[in-house]
Amino acid sequence: MRIRIVDAFTDRPFAGNPAGVLILDDVFPDDDWLRKVALEVNHAETAFAHRLPEGGHADWALRWFTPLTEVAMCGHATLATAHVLYTTRAHEGPVRFATRSGVLIATPSADGSITLDFPTAPLTPVEVPAALAGALGAEPAGAHDTGPDVGDLLVELADERTVRGLAPDFKALAAHSSRGIIATALADDPSLGYDYVSRCFFPNLGIDEDPVTGSAHTSLAPHWSARLGRDDLTGLQASRRTGLVRTGLRGDRTLLTGSAVTVIEGELLGS
Repeated sequence: MRIRIVDAFTDRPFAGNPAGVLILDDVFPDDDWLRKVALEVNHAETAFAHRLPEGGHADWALRWFTPLTEVAMCGHATLATAHVLYTTRAHEGPVRFATRSGVLIATPSADGSITLDFPTAPLTPVEVPAALAGALGAEPAGAHDTGPDVGDLLVELADERTVRGLAPDFKALAAHSSRGIIATALADDPSLGYDYVSRCFFPNLGIDEDPVTGSAHTSLAPHWSARLGRDDLTGLQASRRTGLVRTGLRGDRTLLTGSAVTVIEGELLGS
């Protein structure tokens, strides 16, 4: 069985967010095997996909696992899976993935980028938890809950420099959301090609900091589009690896556009 490591939301190797991708011949193996493979790969997510019968509501079934658990939504591993399907010519044109978050569509562009069609996260303003500033290492200017389907707490900070300089207490941070914390601020200099910055922390999933989080941008897009008065924006996730996500707010759907690069391909021998 072929296994690939794909860097997503980047056009160069060793940047963006790496994901394991396995294209299966048949139905999903048992969950214990899927978890063991994801732990062995040991990236933020490993994606498993298999083809579905023609004529249905979707083309491929897709699941995502962190080293600890299965997740309901993952942007970068979806992008990575679509990239593998296109580069291996296993699929052409828009691909419909059946997932725990419904049918997600990936569409290739002539420039090599891929656009994902994801549900927009509902944002509800909430009081900033009293202990959050200490856990995060900075005082939030405001906070939004992203709803039970996403499970993140989005917090806006004073500026880009503050976001880049965060050094959270991850154990303490885990108490403040069911999935993770998204820290964000306006870009200091939009002429550099991005409108806002973010960093994403998911200690509850065994991922202290995720390099580039596609699903988080379903929250970031409505937040910053409302603030800036534009539906189409570009976000920079300012992790050590960095990555760019172009976002397009389309009502209850958010378009996430980025590139991907395969960096490792080999044979999975364990069974």
